[in-house]
Amino acid sequence: MAEKKFEASLTRLEEIVTELEGGELPLEQSLKLFEEGIKLARVCNARLEEAERKVEILLKDKAGKMTTKPFEEEEA
Repeated sequence: MAEKKFEASLTRLEEIVTELEGGELPLEQSLKLFEEGIKLARVCNARLEEAERKVEILLKDKAGKMTTKPFEEEEA
């Protein structure tokens, strides 16, 4: 269910960006779409952060036993 909401939010966000980039909308409508886009971006970002926290890497210890380790983002 959360994946569907993420996908739907992302799709709608892409539609909003396309509409705003077109430059054909009146200012008031552009502002409303921009506000909606910000809300959708926050929803998508929160979902991605949640997914990142859940990602775990499987590792083998010296005895060959599988263990898990929290995902750590690489430093750039």
